[in-house]
Amino acid sequence: MSVLIVTSLGDIVVDLYADKCPLTCKNFLKLCKIKYYNGCLFHTVQKDFTAQTGDPTGTGAGGDSVYKFLYGDQARFFSDEIHFDLKHSKMGTVAMASAGENLNASQFYFTLRDDLDYLDGKHTVFGEIAEGLETLTRINEAYVDENNRPFKNIRIKHAYILDDPFDDPSQLAEMIPEASPEGKPKDEVDGVVRLEDDWVPMDEQLGAAELEEILRAKEAHSSAVVLESIGDIPDAETKPPDNVLFVCKLNPVTEDEDLHTIFSRFGTVTSADIIRDYKTGDSLCYAFIGEWNPVI
Repeated sequence: MSVLIVTSLGDIVVDLYADKCPLTCKNFLKLCKIKYYNGCLFHTVQKDFTAQTGDPTGTGAGGDSVYKFLYGDQARFFSDEIHFDLKHSKMGTVAMASAGENLNASQFYFTLRDDLDYLDGKHTVFGEIAEGLETLTRINEAYVDENNRPFKNIRIKHAYILDDPFDDPSQLAEMIPEASPEGKPKDEVDGVVRLEDDWVPMDEQLGAAELEEILRAKEAHSSAVVLESIGDIPDAETKPPDNVLFVCKLNPVTEDEDLHTIFSRFGTVTSADIIRDYKTGDSLCYAFIGEWNPVI
């Protein structure tokens, strides 16, 4: 459950706590899907505290939940999903910027330092940054005015859903625009014109095929981070050496010795290890062949 947010200062990948905060995460994902966040400004940046965005009006006073679009004005806000084991303990925590108790809509914020524990229990924490802390550091270093509004616009350019566990409501399809909202290109909020950042985001430099490849890589890395967090792998960056062959879709009855015999016919093999379920010992139908040096 993750989203790639392309900002005018770099990319951020957010992993969502969909199991614990389904109402909040569904709202966030579906707003991303209808391109609601595209063009939104980071309208408030408080150094070493929070960076807030998600309001299409750019004022900090607007924004609607996806449930309003689905069910009407009475559903503009939705309830808190506060869990006391989800804390503002580290930089890059993602939480809802609510207008009060059970008044969540579209606005959210990133924490800009560790240990903001006095926010715990007041706002719904629904995710964390998996990649892109350097982008958050750039946002934290932005020059701001007396109202904590950046002098140079910092904007969400695009939001790409990498993994969404929630089915789309039937009426959502008709809400997805063909192009991103234009927003206010020179920030006409309160009559103040500010310069746009001239940084060109990754997805505007690449073709469709290259962008798809990068999105797949980010999705794979996000999945690896989840596997690391639940203890299935020791490190999200773990990968086999270049001289190791990965083999998949094995017959469940295939044994290590069978693979060693087969691949030894074509080159030097020092190991052949089928990956098995650590509880049952059953084959997961893939393996690694070590020191694979085929004879050509």
